[in-house]
Amino acid sequence: MFEFIPPAVYLLAGALLIGLTRGTARTAVLFLAPLATLWAIWQVPDGAVFDLAFLDYRIEPLEGSPLRRLFATIFAAMVLIGGLYAFRQATWQELAAAYAYAAGAVGVSFAGDLISLFLFWEVMALFSTVVVWCGRTPAARAAGIRYAVMHLLGGVILKVGIEGVVVHTGSIDVQPMLANDFDTWMMLIGILINAAAPPVSAWLADSYPESSPTGSVFLSAFTTKTAVLALILLFPGEPVLVGVGLFMVMYGIIYALLENDIRRILSFSIVNQVGFMVCAVGVGTQMAINGAAAHAFAHIIYKALLFMSAGTVVYRTGLNRCTEVGGLFRTMPLTAICGIVGALAISGFPLTSGFTTKTMISQAAADEGLAFVYFMLAAASAGVFLHAGIKFPWFVFFQRDSGLRPKDAPWNMGLAMAIFAGLCILLGTAPELLYRFLPYPVDYQAYTGDKVLFYLQLLLFSGLAFFLLLPLMKRTETISLDADWLWRVALHRVARISAVVMTALGRRLSAVARTTLSALHTLAMRHLSTAGRKEKSGVFARTWPIGGTALWIAVLLTAYVLVYYF
Repeated sequence: MFEFIPPAVYLLAGALLIGLTRGTARTAVLFLAPLATLWAIWQVPDGAVFDLAFLDYRIEPLEGSPLRRLFATIFAAMVLIGGLYAFRQATWQELAAAYAYAAGAVGVSFAGDLISLFLFWEVMALFSTVVVWCGRTPAARAAGIRYAVMHLLGGVILKVGIEGVVVHTGSIDVQPMLANDFDTWMMLIGILINAAAPPVSAWLADSYPESSPTGSVFLSAFTTKTAVLALILLFPGEPVLVGVGLFMVMYGIIYALLENDIRRILSFSIVNQVGFMVCAVGVGTQMAINGAAAHAFAHIIYKALLFMSAGTVVYRTGLNRCTEVGGLFRTMPLTAICGIVGALAISGFPLTSGFTTKTMISQAAADEGLAFVYFMLAAASAGVFLHAGIKFPWFVFFQRDSGLRPKDAPWNMGLAMAIFAGLCILLGTAPELLYRFLPYPVDYQAYTGDKVLFYLQLLLFSGLAFFLLLPLMKRTETISLDADWLWRVALHRVARISAVVMTALGRRLSAVARTTLSALHTLAMRHLSTAGRKEKSGVFARTWPIGGTALWIAVLLTAYVLVYYF
């Protein structure tokens, strides 16, 4: 049964040892735990490796497949390079929580049953909240609480759906299904909350920018991508996901264009990019599933690279807003170059990883005759180039000179960014290195003349539009209202007004109750009180003659008999 140790165990052990070790020993743990996890991932064969008895069910915490190994591999690689980026700057609490968080993601990747999946799902929610709190500011603490509440809600909804499926089908296997009843809808909604699907996506842009510069790198990688994996495993071909994905794509673009905070721009772009993957899962063909998996793999790399670049700026300057920085390329050339590579990759620029994966999703839509979906995704690619491909590097590293002259990234941060930048270019120039590990055979050529020309025209014209409309793109000190206004502001106001109304109503009812009780007391005293003289006593307190008493008894008994029989 224990021939194969679940790969997540290595990361959990690493998280524990991070807190127990110091100095060189802790550094060794930081690198050895992810490497051991990568080795263990590729020892897992296809199919269920072992099962365990739980109540009347057999749970399978370790089940292998090409898709599961692909996601687990990028999760382990992410924590390895993320550990390199953070180990000299982050606290041990943050590193331990991040490794446990990654362990939950690896655990979800190999979960062969719904119970194991849910347990690892909650491990992720718990330790990602700790990562947010490690921002160590009042804003981080408040955002962490809101993050925890939202993921607790999502976990409860997912659990309700899982219990319903188990009760009605008797199966706990992770297998494809459609959202056609209450149980499956609850499961789908619970997963979409983790995928940051609007209108419950505000938790992402609320919490990620409040974490530490290193913590946001880890947060960008795991939660939303495990949700994508869960959708691929449980709801491939679910039609509603096409619409949800397209909405996420446009929603992320609009809010990222409006945003001023550097890391909030990147947070909204996560919603946008996950929308591509959700839409692909909804299309559901082998090409689309390959595209979703490949894009998730590439997205983790270039999004982490962007957060590393932004995190380095925040770490060196202590500033978060586009209006506060500018001209940093003069003293931070490595950070600027790596940020530009990540920006080109997220935009799907040819010769970067985003082009070789994102175009696969668009091609899958075209193959199924989904013209509207194809053109919406193409338009979204232009929008991504506006907010992440140009806006982020332009306002942070170029635009007007802010007068800031910070040092470039420390060596560990620079090396981590350089590795991920190299991977963005490698997977963009040699996509077959990734295609060979996708779940289905790949018959797709990313680099064809018409495709390259189409995307170059699209991206270059969107770049031209950016600079022509540059005065409108300049950010100001504004706040973008999102759906979370409903429960962060509106619900608070409703509760406050309700409290005032209930207080006033309580006072009124108390006054009415006091008046009523006083009247009843007066009436009782009038009829029940005993006075010194007989004629002054209440009618029920006087002494009655025996004959009168007998008469009243007879009258009441007669009335009772008549009521009983008639």
